[in-house]
Parts: sequence; C-alpha cells; structure tokens
Amino acid sequence: MRSLWFSLKDSPSLFSPQSPSRIGLSPSRPSFSDSVMDRTLDLAEPVIMKWNPETTTFARVTSLFYENRREAKDFIKTVNNLQKAMHLLVTENSSSDKLVRAQNLMQIAMARLQKEFYQILSMNRAHLDPESVSTRSSRTSTGSISSYDDDEDEGGGAAEEAISEVEDVSMAVMADLRLIAECMISSGYAKECLKIYKIIRKSIVDEGIYKLGVEKLSSSQIHKMHWEVLDLRIKNWLSAVRTAVQTLFNGERILCDQVFAASDSIKESCFTEIAKEGAMILFAFPENVAKHSKKSPEKVFRVLDMYTGIANHWPEIDSIFSFESTDAIKSQALTSLVKLGEYVRAALDEFESAIQKESSKSAVAGAGTHLLTVEAMDYLSNLADYSNILADILADSPPSAKKLLPETYFGFSDSEETPAPAITLKMAWLILVLLCKLDGKAKYYKDISQAYLFLANNLQYVVVKAQTSNLKYLLGEEWFTKHEEKVMQFAAKYERLGWGHVIDSLPADPTAAEAPERVAEIFKKFNSAFDQAHKKQAICVVPDRKLRDHIKVSIARKIFRLYREFYNANRDKVAVVRFAPEDVGHHLSDLFFGPVESGSSSSVESSPSDSRRRRSR
Repeated sequence: MRSLWFSLKDSPSLFSPQSPSRIGLSPSRPSFSDSVMDRTLDLAEPVIMKWNPETTTFARVTSLFYENRREAKDFIKTVNNLQKAMHLLVTENSSSDKLVRAQNLMQIAMARLQKEFYQILSMNRAHLDPESVSTRSSRTSTGSISSYDDDEDEGGGAAEEAISEVEDVSMAVMADLRLIAECMISSGYAKECLKIYKIIRKSIVDEGIYKLGVEKLSSSQIHKMHWEVLDLRIKNWLSAVRTAVQTLFNGERILCDQVFAASDSIKESCFTEIAKEGAMILFAFPENVAKHSKKSPEKVFRVLDMYTGIANHWPEIDSIFSFESTDAIKSQALTSLVKLGEYVRAALDEFESAIQKESSKSAVAGAGTHLLTVEAMDYLSNLADYSNILADILADSPPSAKKLLPETYFGFSDSEETPAPAITLKMAWLILVLLCKLDGKAKYYKDISQAYLFLANNLQYVVVKAQTSNLKYLLGEEWFTKHEEKVMQFAAKYERLGWGHVIDSLPADPTAAEAPERVAEIFKKFNSAFDQAHKKQAICVVPDRKLRDHIKVSIARKIFRLYREFYNANRDKVAVVRFAPEDVGHHLSDLFFGPVESGSSSSVESSPSDSRRRRSR
C-alpha cells in the first residue's frame, strides 16, 4: 500500500486549527482534525468509490472526464479536500485509523486519475497534435487555460463564443490534463503521472521525427554515402528542421508548459526527457555531414542551406530549449553551425585552388567567354545569395589575401577604423584570382588583338554577372567603375591592334586632292588591309550586346567615315573601286556574331541572321 506519511508529516499544515484545550473542549471528545476527517471521508467515499474500476463495470468502461466534466471536477475537488484533511490529521494523530481508510480511498482515486490521464492522452492525440497545440497556443496562454476552466464553471458563454468548436475541445483536453496532473502531484503521485505522460508524448515526438525522415546516421554511414543520396537526405532535413522546430518541439514545449504549469522543475524534466533524443538526432546531422563528407565547392550550397536552417530558427531553438537540462541540445546545434562554417571556409579555399589549377591550354574560339569564367561567376553569384550567412561564417576569419588587394580596390573605405566586410574581401579576392587566371590564358592567342578581345569579353561577363546578382551589394560602385574602365581599355587595345593598320591605310585628310596614282595606291592599300583584318576578325565573337555595339560603333566611326569621304572624293579617279562605303558598312555590321562555343555565355545572344534582318530594315 502506497504511504503518504512522510510527505504529509513534512509538509506545512494547510489548515490552522486551534487545539481542543484552547477552545474549551474536553480531551475525550473528537479533535477538530478528527471531525474534519470524518466529514471528509463521508463526502469523499461515495464520490471516489463510484469510479472505482475494481468494483463496478460502469467505472471500468466509462471515462469520468468524458462522461461528465463537471462531475470530474467535483471528483478532483473531493480528492484535494481528502488530501488536505489527511495532512491536517497526520500533524495531530499520525496513528489514527482514519488515515488508513483515507489512504485506501486516495489510492483508489489515484488509480482512477491515472487511468483518466492515460485515456485523455491516448484518445485525444488529434487535439494534442503538436501542430494544433503550437497554432492554437499562439493565441492561448497558460493562464487562459485556467480561465477557461473558471468560465465553464460559471456557465461559460464568453470564452466558448470566442473560439471555434475544435479549439474548444483542444483547450478542454489540456485543462483536464492540467487538473489531473496538479491533483496527482500535490497528492504525492507525481512519479506515476509523469511516467504516463512521458511514455505517450515521447512516442509522439519520436514518431514525428521518424515521419519527418530524420534518422540517426553514423559517421561511417555518411562517409560512405554517395553524394546523390546524401543530397536527398539533406533536402529532407531542411524541410524537417523547419517542421520540427516550429511545430513538433514548439508544440510539445507549449503543451508541457500548460499541463505542468504548477511546477517548473517537473515541466523541465518532463520536456527534456520527451524531446532530447529526437532533438539531438536532428541537430547532429549537419555536424556529421560537415565532418565526414568530402569537402568540395559544388556541395557548399547544401551546407549553406543547413547553416541557414539552424541560424534562421535559432531564436526559436533558444526559446524552446531554454531549460538548463536542454543546454546539450543548443550546444549540439551550435556545434553543427561551427562545423558547417568550417566546411564552407574549406570549400571556398578549394574553389580558389581549383581556379588556380585549371589547366586548359586551348584558346576559346572567337576570343569568346571562357567556360571557367562562366562557371566561376555562376558559383560566386550563387554564393552572394547567401551573403548574410557568409558574412557570419567569414566574420571571424577574414581572408589572408587582404594585404594583397590594393587599397582602392573597393568603392568604400577599407581602413583599420572602417574595415571592409570579410565577405566583400573574400569575393573580391576570388574574382581577382579568376581575372589573373584569365590573363594567363590570353597568351594562348597567336593574334594579340584577339587576346585583348578575349580579356574584354571575359571581364565584361564578370562585370555584368556581378551587376545582375547580389554581388553588386558586396563589391561597391567604385569596383564596378574601375572594371568597366578596364573593359574599355581592353576593347581599345583590340581595336588598335586589330584594325589600326586599316585606319592607317587612309589619309588623315580624306578630302585632300590626290593624284590618280596616289588614289589608286590608297585604295589598293585599304583593300588589302581591310581584307586581312576582316578575315582575321570575322571569326571573333562578342557575346555581350552592349560591348559588341560599342566596339562596332567605335570601329565604324574611324574606318567608315574616313573611307566614305575618301571614296566620295576620289571614286572617279580610278577605273574600279572594290568596296563601296555600303559594302564596308555591311562587312563591319556582320562582325562579332561568330559561332559561340558551349563555354560562352552572354546577357544577350545574337546570330548572323539577326545581322541580316537589321540590314534588311
């Protein structure tokens, strides 16, 4: 038989009766505590025995709280009064036979409440679903659950009208659980109450984690896993962590807080035991991926997604797992952030190394955009989408290359007083590494003019890609101004080296009077130079429309204007003129639409047919 003697003796008295001698009673008459116990037993016995599952079939198959909630609350009040009477009596006469009778009733009552507690938890899983609890409890505090009870006792119209029928049931269920829990705990049956609650609710949390597809994986399992399989698991985890934090653990914490509102220590131990195992499995997965999967640049985006998944939910994680006993869960989440950050930094270093080690030695046809440029800028522009996260990851480890970057490399200050953000330094450095690599690849062109066109094309691609991505917020206006100027410098050098001899073949003053022999010589010299230049440059491509138009207009202004004026002034002095000004214009307008390799890319693509359509108009 369960004994309450220890707890009753050591607890402070709930009543403060005067002794019989002080109120003038004879010692032979029943004491005040005896009288209270007699009255309490007379009232409690029929109420409790009615619901003794061992004595009646009705009590065995019927739920007290489901059958009549008002009677259920009367049952709770009766048990509470019995406990108080026992507490009062034991302080004056711990050997009273009435205590044995009361204790027997108390055990019957506790057995009944255990059954009710189990039934409510088991039969109302839908109403206690973490998603339902977390959603409804965003509008419902612990105090309002208590108010709900009070309102119902008074007829309750106001509270019931303010909430939906489904929410009404959910709140009633939580209120019933709270009533039973508080009664059992105050009666010394906390262990029995918590055992039932933990078993049922932990199974729900564990089932929720399982349904989310989260499972415990060893480091060796992750290490051996093909990336395609691991990538699917990461995608699943990204969805799972949002649901687990916002719904599963949040709802479970709210429910635990409401049911065990009377005891902070009980709600802490209860929630910790229910949630810890599942939460540790959830937050350990990113660490295992970061530690035991191969570091590679292409995987960094999934790693950044996982970092974001934890970082974005950190305020909720910190709030839900705020107990001291759940510090290990937060510690695991932070450890995963640290390891994910280390992975990202290592992957960026690997990306830089991959650029430097790129070993292709063939010149891109037409001096177009190199595949390395396309892939590297795609990678960096995608990284820039994670700028907020990368700023955190790189904040404590600014790139060592900072000292190698010129002070005027950015569009803002980078002094000791106002240092440039680490992410800005990193992105600028990686672009600089790419540009240096492209400088080296320009040497594979036998025609120097095409080498400069190659540099112009690739730098233009870098600038446009940066301008049309989140890199524009990191690099600064001055960075763009400097590199746009550099594009123009490369284009000017291309023009001078590729077309300068054509321009030089024409006289500085095309309208000056010339002897027929001199005119014929100039036409012949121009024809040869133009033929040679056009033959070389016809294979070239400028994928970017803006840059293409700039180069074509610049060349046309220098060649077409001079040639037209010279042609108009001297065409009658020779028998045959090979190129009319319109022919020169057509040849120039056809330039830079050469075939583009698969590695080339541009913001606006054009084809030779586009050129023909423009001429036809």
